Amino acid sequence: MRKTRAGGMIGRWIRSLDRGRGLSHEAELRQAAVRMRGRLLLHPAEGPWQELAYWDPLPAAREMTDSVGCGRWEQRGRLNVPGPFYAGETDTGLNGPYYLPEHVLSDDEHYEFVHRQPASPREVAALVEIAHDEPLGGYAWDGDRHWTPQAVRDWWARRDEVRTWIAGELRLGDDSRNEPDALRRYAAYLDDGLEAYLRGYLFWLIERREPRAGEALPEL
Repeated sequence: MRKTRAGGMIGRWIRSLDRGRGLSHEAELRQAAVRMRGRLLLHPAEGPWQELAYWDPLPAAREMTDSVGCGRWEQRGRLNVPGPFYAGETDTGLNGPYYLPEHVLSDDEHYEFVHRQPASPREVAALVEIAHDEPLGGYAWDGDRHWTPQAVRDWWARRDEVRTWIAGELRLGDDSRNEPDALRRYAAYLDDGLEAYLRGYLFWLIERREPRAGEALPEL
């Protein structure tokens, strides 16, 4: 079977760290990623939360840990999607984009950001693990205390800026810190999925409860 290799800047970075040894650093990272994915299988990915317009991930997160870090709201990057989880100042080791690109990418300052909030206990466990492995402790889960309905709407109104950033990253090719497939998934989420999530999150911020099936949601 043909081995898959990380592409882009991440691929070049992990292949350059430890050339010439019996077990390359790339192989070690690949094995660590496989082990992480195996641990995540202990947590369910399907359940009643799938029927909700918004599912609060914090109770599940608090069952797994007491804290995800000490990230500061005022340091969060503009690319963090509204929701309880976000990243402020992180190290530049690219662990998040390598291990969990479906939720985490790297911005222009090389800081990680959450571009998709967790929607199941399995996804919560994945983000918790990435946050715990962040050397500077730059993640946080207190977004609900700071996001307001107007702030969420303002973020959505500037979504074209996010599209422009994604397009710029894709033009960089191998010079990007992010994998092209992960960037394209983020762009696809902006077009299909994120609006529905944010309307559910608006309901949560306004009512402080999860919306029931079929319940009317606020407009963005």
